[in-house]
Amino acid sequence: MLRHEFQPGRLVAGAFLTAAGAVFVGDAADAWETPWFAVIPLVVGGLFLAGAVGLVARAARRHRRAPGQESRP
Repeated sequence: MLRHEFQPGRLVAGAFLTAAGAVFVGDAADAWETPWFAVIPLVVGGLFLAGAVGLVARAARRHRRAPGQESRP
């Protein structure tokens, strides 16, 4: 198994998009009634939060790095 760098922003974005999908599935299955515009704040808010989490994680990673190390591309 290949190891990769943990990216918390993508995790948050995926969770919010999965929640938006679950809302639409519940509406399609007639479990509840969802207006067409109700998912827009969920998706936009999730993407905003994912960006903020990504920036905080990047800043924390740069802070932990030793002063003499080069940045990776």
